[in-house]
Amino acid sequence: MALYTKKAIMRTFQQMLEEMPFDKITVSALVRRCEISSNTFYYHYQDIYALLDVWFHTVFDPYVQCDRPDFDWRTAIKEVLRACQAHPRTIYHVFDSLSRDQLEQYVFGLTDDVFSKAITRYIDASCIPEPELNGIVSFCRYAFIGFFLQFLWNHMDDDVDETVDRLCLLYTSPSPRDYA
Repeated sequence: MALYTKKAIMRTFQQMLEEMPFDKITVSALVRRCEISSNTFYYHYQDIYALLDVWFHTVFDPYVQCDRPDFDWRTAIKEVLRACQAHPRTIYHVFDSLSRDQLEQYVFGLTDDVFSKAITRYIDASCIPEPELNGIVSFCRYAFIGFFLQFLWNHMDDDVDETVDRLCLLYTSPSPRDYA
């Protein structure tokens, strides 16, 4: 029963995000629409931000499972951006409603582990001191966050394949033919 209730809450929250900005969604409106008590909501989630956190992970974690042997971060980024393009109202209802600090907290939470695992997978991390490795991870995270924000500011109109392939030049050793 608890799993059914959590799914109902998440489904209702997703519907509400499609219809209105996140900062207009209240627990009372959500529980009324979901036909549950507020006690039931608070049994599963501390507050609306805890629900948003679970929603972020539910939506984006399937794309960034970098522990999989077949994980390819280029493909993962393309899939994330296409998912964003498929649901622009929802993305902007969240993006426009959060403060910069809140947005950074969510994005950092989603990307820190991904970039750390992806980078240590592609390089021999045992040769690099931990502070320098953390610096590389931070650089990659900030580069991606800037890239993602630009994608949103461009109204998600950019060609996903082209923009991600251009981003990949940052993470690979370019050859003269890359610019031809």
